[in-house]
Amino acid sequence: MIRRLYLAGPDVFRPDAQARGRELKALCAQAGFEGLFPLDQDVPAAITDPSEQAAWIYRANIGLIERADAVLANLDFFRGPEPDSGTCFEVGYAVAKGKPVFGYIPEHGSFAQRIRARHPQAIGADGVLDLHGWSIEEFGLPLNLMLSVPAPLVVGDAGAALAQLAHWRQVHDRPR
Repeated sequence: MIRRLYLAGPDVFRPDAQARGRELKALCAQAGFEGLFPLDQDVPAAITDPSEQAAWIYRANIGLIERADAVLANLDFFRGPEPDSGTCFEVGYAVAKGKPVFGYIPEHGSFAQRIRARHPQAIGADGVLDLHGWSIEEFGLPLNLMLSVPAPLVVGDAGAALAQLAHWRQVHDRPR
């Protein structure tokens, strides 16, 4: 039974990250889930070394993913034409643990189409390769296949993804 959701995404970097976390958790509650937001945990004041803080945050986030029944991931582009790398790791970790992952992105289109529309400066003159001559993945999926294949991707916001997840739970979490 899916009850607790780890809320993965670059939302933790927003200037209003705490408020965004409360908003996401409220949306989860409205949909019948408990949201676990990474910033719900504070690095202990005694840990002042940045590398020790990073290690503590890593362990704390892994602990939240372990506690969660599923992951809800904001997979929108972040700081360029790719999702946040930390979020991608969290998605992979959850998939490896056999936890369902539901992602959300803001628009329709294949990965290449989305890059061309939102980050045209990253595309080479031919429109097929990037600026460095590397191919742009084009399988008709909205993100790299390693994210698109294991995780249903909802076009919309967190609320739309939660609605999809709630429907999925009704179908898949029925007593047998």
